[in-house]
Amino acid sequence: MQFSSHEDEDEDEDEDEDEDEVFLYSSQMVLKVYGPVRAACPQRVMVCLLELGVEFEIVPVDLQAGEQKQPHILARQPFGQVPAIEDGDFKLFESRAIVRYYAAKYAERGPNLLGTTLEEKALVDQWLEVESHNFNDLVFTVVLQLVILPSMGQPGDLALVRSCEEKLKKVFDVYEERLSKSTYLAGNYFSLADLSHLPAIRFLVDEFKMGHLITERKNVNAWWKDISNRPAWKKLMKLAQY
Repeated sequence: MQFSSHEDEDEDEDEDEDEDEVFLYSSQMVLKVYGPVRAACPQRVMVCLLELGVEFEIVPVDLQAGEQKQPHILARQPFGQVPAIEDGDFKLFESRAIVRYYAAKYAERGPNLLGTTLEEKALVDQWLEVESHNFNDLVFTVVLQLVILPSMGQPGDLALVRSCEEKLKKVFDVYEERLSKSTYLAGNYFSLADLSHLPAIRFLVDEFKMGHLITERKNVNAWWKDISNRPAWKKLMKLAQY
């Protein structure tokens, strides 16, 4: 599947598509994103590309069948994970490295997702590190226990899930305090620090029914409503058929 975030000039060709959202199909070479459209880490990359208006092709990878461990994927991601990208002769893996790269490469054609000053960029990096280590690790453990292990016929550890939920409360308390002082995590501008949270929070809210972690905190709730209503995220949700 090959997509663009740009509008199609002829909207009458498909009555089922929204007037303000049409994905274009073309034969020209575009960057390839390897990974399932419903997986969190590939979604981090895809929503970044949509924010920047960068056309991309999704190359599905069947995680259930273990395709990520096959040679053609290992050649692009030696640890057998997703996503990986192929942009002409350039290849890159690790979702946060990928979004940093494209946010810098296309800084002039979309929102500035990295910050402008040295201090702003440092704050974006700081909160990306928080997202990766303090937040995402906990969410991944929940996914592992509630989704991945049961899909393999193994029981999940519900006590561990409850422990992660308690730890997430403390993380969101930190976010609540931070967001009482600025609209977004790194400041009063939307950045990769905010974007990177989108896939995992959607899992918490929609899949694991932990939306109370968001709604019980005024500033976190306002932030989530803001970032989850951005056009790029809505386009990705439509693409993923949620």
